[in-house]
Amino acid sequence: MPSDASTAPSSSRSARDRVLDAFEELLAEQSERAATLDAVAARAGVSKGGLLYHFASKEALVAGVLDRFAALVAEDVERMRTAEAGPVDYFLRTSIPTDSRFERAVVAVARLAQAADPRARDALADAQRLWLGVLEEAVGDPLAARMVMLIGDGMYYNTALLPAANTVLRDETDVDELIALVRGIAADR
Repeated sequence: MPSDASTAPSSSRSARDRVLDAFEELLAEQSERAATLDAVAARAGVSKGGLLYHFASKEALVAGVLDRFAALVAEDVERMRTAEAGPVDYFLRTSIPTDSRFERAVVAVARLAQAADPRARDALADAQRLWLGVLEEAVGDPLAARMVMLIGDGMYYNTALLPAANTVLRDETDVDELIALVRGIAADR
C-alpha cells in the first residue's frame, strides 16, 4: 500500500484538514457509525459550528475524505511512475503499512466501503486500476502486473492485520529478495 511523506503537526494544519484528519482517525479506529459529527468535532478540537462551517453534513465529510483520497492517490501514482527503482519496487516497498496520512486515508475509505458506501468502493477500485495500469506499463504483461498487485496486497494484509504473527517478511533483506524474485518472474513472461 503506497505511502506519503510525513505531514505537518496538527496544530499548523487548517481547521478543515484537522476535521478531515479526525474523521479519518475515527473511521479507522472505530467505525463509520462511531464517527458522528460531535465525535469528529471533539477529536478535531473545533466546535460543532466550526465543523459545520467546513462540512454541512456527514455526507459532506465523506465527500471531503473521498476528494482527499483521490488527490493522495494521484500523487502516489506519480511517485510510482517516477520512482528511481521503478514502479514494481515502489509498489511492493510501499505495500508495508506506515503511519502516514495516505495510509490513514486508505483505511478510512476502506471503512466507508465496508459500511456499504458505493462511492468509497468506487474510489478504492479506481485507485487499484491506476496502480495496476502503472504496473502493466512497467512490466508489459497484464498477468504479471496483477501478480505484483496481489503480492503487494498480501504483504499489506500480513503486516497490517497480523503484525505480531508476521513471519512472512522478516526484514528488509526479505523485501529485497522478494522484489528481485518478482522482477525475474515478470521478466520471464
